Amino acid sequence: MAAIFPVVSSGAFDTTPSYSGGFIPQLWSNKLNAKFYQNTMLSEISNTSWEGEIKNQGDSIRIRTAPSITITDYAGAGTTLSTEVPVPVYTDLQINKGKYFSVQVNDVLAHQADIDLMETFTDDAAKQLKIAIENEAFFQWFSTEGAAAANKNGTAGAISASYDLGTDIAPIQQSTAGNLLKLILRMSAVLDEQNVPEEGRWLIMSPYDRHLLMQTDIAQAYFTGDNSSIIRTGKIGMLDRFTVYVSNLLPHGTTSKATVAGLSAVATGATLTNAKPRRMIVAGTKSACAFASQITKTEPLRNQTDFGDIVRGLSVYGRKTVKDTALVTGLIGSP
Repeated sequence: MAAIFPVVSSGAFDTTPSYSGGFIPQLWSNKLNAKFYQNTMLSEISNTSWEGEIKNQGDSIRIRTAPSITITDYAGAGTTLSTEVPVPVYTDLQINKGKYFSVQVNDVLAHQADIDLMETFTDDAAKQLKIAIENEAFFQWFSTEGAAAANKNGTAGAISASYDLGTDIAPIQQSTAGNLLKLILRMSAVLDEQNVPEEGRWLIMSPYDRHLLMQTDIAQAYFTGDNSSIIRTGKIGMLDRFTVYVSNLLPHGTTSKATVAGLSAVATGATLTNAKPRRMIVAGTKSACAFASQITKTEPLRNQTDFGDIVRGLSVYGRKTVKDTALVTGLIGSP
């Protein structure tokens, strides 16, 4: 019987030949990718309508955005009509990030004799990818790149410049749930001043803010629930034209520290003089951020030190803020 991993001329095991057992890498890849998108809210809040196929880290994905159509006055009969040819607008999204998993499984899984075990591993891998990639994407979109200058801080509003959305030094006081609701309404108005369409608007808040908000009769009257989806994506309902999600992965900051990613310890943040404890609330539409991800490789390796197989997978992805005027961020003081 031929060895699963033939010995090459150097005497080392060749870990790249086609696998002779029942493991089907493409089936695993498809399952993992499907379950990743079921778990993550990234496909709910960002533009994933990318062109092309992701094959490797370093690929470039072309994101389509709608062109602006010129509206011209019509002066009546005899008016010479000018016809434009809309030019598609593209944004190139670099696939420059990658994450992997590598797990040992027994021979039963290697031969696909236990489908439930296969489901267990794909479920957990997808959930862990969700946490790691969302945490990273949220920090880049909402903090590193951020909303347009008119869509954040203490004088937000492209027209009025009069909406206080909080700053690192002076976040919105969270002493009452009413303050939180007012902040959300201000964020909605800021998007209105940028002529952002109402359709498809979303808002992400922390579990604490959701708890605080639901103590108000007004908020409870606003919300329309979706009990089946909160476990999967964090979606909890609608509030003032926003589809609302809850996440532990939003950027946050503490006393005298810059904002850090959701899973990062605030102690790791750079020094920011006079900064106050704060957490972020974010709103926008899918046109604001672009995201693309693919499980590009799954493969089995025979474990050379134990009886069993190692299954590993690679996910490559990219994320980018493509329309910062369709993104708005607020900062509210942390308890």
